Amino acid sequence: MKQSELFTKTLREAPKDEEAVNAQLLIRAGFINKTMAGSYSFLPLGLRVLNKIENAVRNEMNAIGGQEILMSMLHPKALWETTGGWNNIDVLFKVPSRTEKEYALAQSAEEAVTPLVLKHATTYKDLPLAVYQIHWKFRDELRAKSGILRGREFLMKDMYSFHETQADFDKFYAKAKKSYLKLYKSLGLTAKATEASGGAFSQKISYEFMVLTDAGEDDIFYCDKCEFCVNSEISKQNIGEKCQKCGKGVLHRAKASEVGNVFDLSDKYGKDFKLTFLDKNNERKHPIMGCYGVGVTRLMGVIVEKYHDEKGIIWPESVSPFKAHLLRLADPKSKAGKLADKIYAYLLADNIEVLYDERTVSAGQKFADADLIGIPWRLVVSEKTGAKIEVKARNSKKVNLMSYGSLRQIL
Repeated sequence: MKQSELFTKTLREAPKDEEAVNAQLLIRAGFINKTMAGSYSFLPLGLRVLNKIENAVRNEMNAIGGQEILMSMLHPKALWETTGGWNNIDVLFKVPSRTEKEYALAQSAEEAVTPLVLKHATTYKDLPLAVYQIHWKFRDELRAKSGILRGREFLMKDMYSFHETQADFDKFYAKAKKSYLKLYKSLGLTAKATEASGGAFSQKISYEFMVLTDAGEDDIFYCDKCEFCVNSEISKQNIGEKCQKCGKGVLHRAKASEVGNVFDLSDKYGKDFKLTFLDKNNERKHPIMGCYGVGVTRLMGVIVEKYHDEKGIIWPESVSPFKAHLLRLADPKSKAGKLADKIYAYLLADNIEVLYDERTVSAGQKFADADLIGIPWRLVVSEKTGAKIEVKARNSKKVNLMSYGSLRQIL
């Protein structure tokens, strides 16, 4: 893509009303635009990042047997009254209509998916099954803050599994937890499976997937020798205590941001809706359910919080909007200018995602914009580089001159 054709522009300064680093950098770099507190529009560069995160999520959910669907975001009041959510969930957006009926904007979809699935899964032969969607959710937060880490409108993957027995559920639950850790690793993040409250969803312990970051809103305790990790909300642990799980490590306290969660819902929703399936003994049973969430827009924000410096964003290659940022620092009609055009054509022919800065602005502005946008590889063609390309990784200070053939070995 040619940068001159990109309708968004970079900003020298962040909006004064944005305190979070993720929002400051994403707005300055032209990835998002703030509509109002807690609500953002995703612009071409930002949408490319979201799409890559979505695809990574989709690949993992498909790999463990999830079937993708897309459900309505607008729910009738009756669904939420059935589970008690209408009166008990304070962040639920309630929408009146001109017909004097009331609706809810989905903050999750257990109420919608349970009757939907059990309309089709009527016997044990139809189980287990798992369905998921990647869709927008809404929460009536009193104070939306932290940029895209906590909003009133956000993109989320929510998966729901249905099982004949608790044992079958436990197997899938363990598989989903492993899949989540694999997903976060593919996005350049190290997440900790953290014991937490089941909240409004379950009376059982749940697991939240936490990424350590100073921008996080949660406090967790974690062991330095094993995988034990617990949310401080449900623990009375102290810093420096010996780990109760392994007996070898000591506990540390840290700020963290939740990027996903898994819940054992037991048979709550089947009971609430009085929905059953026919088991092997020809008896009616409520299915055992689980729900599994991943915050897609939040992941984007957490990645920026983890990967940035004083100049801008440093995208991991797996989610970067482009793999290379080609800068032409020469007159378009000069030998170097024509070489830059050829390099751009070569990269496109080799299916390399490239943003080509062929704008008629100063070299200083091009370098500043490249650092701010944060694409992994910066390629410069100028009169000084001759027949070669100046190559620099965004996360390195080292600069190399390379031929196109050598460049292709690292891209």
